[in-house]
Amino acid sequence: MAKYILAIDQGTTSSRAILFDASLQIHGKATAEFPQHFPKPGHVEHDLADIWDSVCTSVRQAMAQSGARGQDIAAIGITNQRETTCLWHRDAQATPLTRAIVWQDRRTSAECEALRRKKLGGWIAKKTGLVIDPYFSATKLQWMLKNVSGAAKMAQDGKLAFGTIDSYLLYRLSGEHRTDVSNASRTMLMDLKTCDWDPELLKLFRIPKSVLPEILPSATEYGKTRRFLDFPDGIPITGIAGDQQAALFGQTCFSKGGVKCTYGTGAFAMLNTGHKPVFSKNRLVTTVAWKLGGQTTYALEGSSFIAGAAVQFLRDGLQLIPSSPSVEALAASVEDNGGVTFVPALSGLGAPHWVSTATGLMTGLTRGTTKAHVARATLEGIAFQVSELLTAMAKDYGSKPKALKVDGGASADDLLMQFQADLLGMRVTRAAIMETTALGAALQAGLAVGYWSGLDDIATRWKASRAFESKMKPTDRKKRLDKWARAVEAVKLLS
Repeated sequence: MAKYILAIDQGTTSSRAILFDASLQIHGKATAEFPQHFPKPGHVEHDLADIWDSVCTSVRQAMAQSGARGQDIAAIGITNQRETTCLWHRDAQATPLTRAIVWQDRRTSAECEALRRKKLGGWIAKKTGLVIDPYFSATKLQWMLKNVSGAAKMAQDGKLAFGTIDSYLLYRLSGEHRTDVSNASRTMLMDLKTCDWDPELLKLFRIPKSVLPEILPSATEYGKTRRFLDFPDGIPITGIAGDQQAALFGQTCFSKGGVKCTYGTGAFAMLNTGHKPVFSKNRLVTTVAWKLGGQTTYALEGSSFIAGAAVQFLRDGLQLIPSSPSVEALAASVEDNGGVTFVPALSGLGAPHWVSTATGLMTGLTRGTTKAHVARATLEGIAFQVSELLTAMAKDYGSKPKALKVDGGASADDLLMQFQADLLGMRVTRAAIMETTALGAALQAGLAVGYWSGLDDIATRWKASRAFESKMKPTDRKKRLDKWARAVEAVKLLS
């Protein structure tokens, strides 16, 4: 068996490559950022050439850091920003037809509102587990086929390939046009129970089936490398998972009731609901977590579109901090938020509200407000959003989770994690390996090639770095949550 599993973690602002060994030790890690494009208000785009270059750069650097060679790689796993919609020519270079439309993009808000007016929300939710929102891929792809010159005709003629980022990377790596069931479940085109493309949904969105990738289960062979950097041809690509499903897997939430939250660009909470889908009555989404051994595992998910991005906003937009990690020290320099509440709806409100036209709101400002109060309110705003997600999950699932596993860049912030535990009234446990999205993809890839013997083998290797216990009095918690709820209602009124 070769020494390492290579995980490619293609995120919203950067691509990362990590080499794991069998004991889950990291032997090489590198990150490469790439440009963001905002051509119009509400439009967010990525250049697929930039993404591919960032992947290649991060892989080269991680390999050099570890001293590994291509033949040392047993398998490759891919995890990716979900819902981001790509359309490319079926040629050897996978030439992009246009820029990818990013999951944060809101350009199809009017199309989504038209679907809601037609009372299609319940029908779509029953098929897909999703709410009608520009977040998901279907209306993005529909927009591309309608608005990019010649796209509809080329798609009908079988000259174009659609995919989320995982499919595009797989195509570049192997020439195969495939996706996994977790990413497919986020397109609003897949039937949640059959795990296949739904003909009625394709008809609704006017999408030809010829443009779609083949859907495969988790931990299987999707393809083999060919002409990738200086790697030998034939390295199997055996793990693909959307980033949040990968994080749930990487956090070893294999049992029903396991719950995690990843604090990245956005905050994404996910609860394992077992082998039957639980359809939300509280405006969460139902999604496929993974499919192993012919058995599908489902999850409830709540997404807040802005988490770490709120800190980036303080850094880049308001220029209140020199770097993202410096926000904790600034926030900790004051005892409280000074009465400031910040609802960071900078890309609309996600679950459980789903107001795509919402914008951010800061209340409680006085002459005594300082940038430290704003920093603290920003971190608290992230935690308040996650608290809403966990509350909705508890209602849908029928019981409150006992503990929350956390990961992602912002989970390194102790002040944020303590406040999160206080708001939830439960233990918050931070993983020893913060790169759980990459780890999840690596674990699935390794399972497929026998690198690990099974889920029990993996679970024994997971470790925590720190646990945060709730210290807040229930009366104080209720007071804070009520004030937050009023601020969110104000956002909705202004939208």
